[in-house]
Amino acid sequence: MCGRYTLFVDRDELEERFDARFPESTAPFEPRYNAAPGQELPVITNEAPEEFHRLEWGLVPSWADDDSGGLINARAETVDEKPSFRAAYESRRCLVPADGFYEWVETDGGGRTGESQSSSALGSDGGKQPYRVAFEDNRPFAMAGLWERWEPETTQSGLDAFGGGLEDESDDGPLETFTIVTTEPNDLVSELHHRMAVILEPGREREWLTADDPRSCLKPYPGEELRAYPVSTAVNDPSTDEPSLVEPIES
Repeated sequence: MCGRYTLFVDRDELEERFDARFPESTAPFEPRYNAAPGQELPVITNEAPEEFHRLEWGLVPSWADDDSGGLINARAETVDEKPSFRAAYESRRCLVPADGFYEWVETDGGGRTGESQSSSALGSDGGKQPYRVAFEDNRPFAMAGLWERWEPETTQSGLDAFGGGLEDESDDGPLETFTIVTTEPNDLVSELHHRMAVILEPGREREWLTADDPRSCLKPYPGEELRAYPVSTAVNDPSTDEPSLVEPIES
């Protein structure tokens, strides 16, 4: 599971790293120390790989009845089979830039037990210690993602519904959302959780966006270049977003 991540690299470095730009018409890029589901976050889609676009984290399939219950993760092993992800895997892939992600580990008297139950760790302390996983130099990387566009159905109201008049369209426009693909953990992350986000090798990021079947990209990233360290439980609150969250603490 990947339920929180960080992206606080300098904007110029981020644009250079991915050879993409933030459109001038969008809000300025702001560093994120606790990116959480439901937030609008920068991604690079296969439709426009030269730009960053802000999509909401929590994929809503195009065929969904409503826009609730967004899916924050998709399993690599079944991403081409599940109805919620199959169409996006075929034609709507994206890169999710990050420079670290969080995992939660159950504690017993202050120590780790080896695995977390992450879904319950996202909102409270619950006897779980958060860890941040990142490269030693905090360099940015891309997680494999899928994106979707959901549009509200038009409705008819009043006498028009009986007389075949014009439809009363919702004021809301299309909702664009994304999910992060997860896979088996590497040796480092396996001490924290039984899943990890797919970190793409830099040379294969464009392959993920454009290949007919990029299944071979969806493998655990080697753990030798990564580190995992405990951070403050303040990260459990998604409304807290400040630099202190990424500072290591005594475990």
